Amino acid sequence: MTERIWTAALVVIGDEILSGRTQDKNVAQIATWLNVQGIRLAEVRVVSDRTEAIVEGVNALRARNDYLFTTGGIGPTHDDITVDAIAAALGVEVTHHPQALAVLERYYASRGGLTEARKRMARVPEGAELIANKLSGAPGIRIGNIFIMAGVPHITAGMLDALTGTLEGGRPVISRTIGCWVAESEVADLLRETERAHEGVAIGSYPFFREGRVGANFVVRATEPAIAEACVADLLARLAAVGLAGVPDGI
Repeated sequence: MTERIWTAALVVIGDEILSGRTQDKNVAQIATWLNVQGIRLAEVRVVSDRTEAIVEGVNALRARNDYLFTTGGIGPTHDDITVDAIAAALGVEVTHHPQALAVLERYYASRGGLTEARKRMARVPEGAELIANKLSGAPGIRIGNIFIMAGVPHITAGMLDALTGTLEGGRPVISRTIGCWVAESEVADLLRETERAHEGVAIGSYPFFREGRVGANFVVRATEPAIAEACVADLLARLAAVGLAGVPDGI
């Protein structure tokens, strides 16, 4: 029987990402976190701060994945439209969540009070639950299989902490790396044959140019440690057989 693979998608929202003013760091941290939960990040889409772009991205990606995460656009300003756009995508109204209002009221009691702008951060699509945020008060939002999160990476990290262990998934993917001073084109057939010889393994090749030489790191991925280790041993042996020295843990 084929093992169930759980997948997630990510919609990164924000003109500042697309303009290059801000470099996104959430893709890597969300992918890493998902792996530990036994969920694979299958696709990522970056969209502008436009309702139609968010609606299209959310509806397309939530339909073909078990989970959908969004980052960005849930702050207090007029251009933070993620909540409204996702509510539109789901065909529900936007409402102030009473628990979110209470959290924000406590958080801002000694920070100038809960202004109308700050109240915007308590707005959720109707029927949503909250994701705890211990860092900045404003909670994340969960509705169905959608998780609406902050764009600021360290706040996103706190929200992921709050979700740890709450999502159903499969077995975590583990990875092992071998480095080699060789052009990947020279070992493409060797890599393909090694992967085929080990069911349940995927081998990725990541070339680089360093110290005036070309090389590549080969990443072996599997859900079973023993299968991954057997593939690594085989790959090292195959490289040695053609006169190449593999470097455990990569270069």
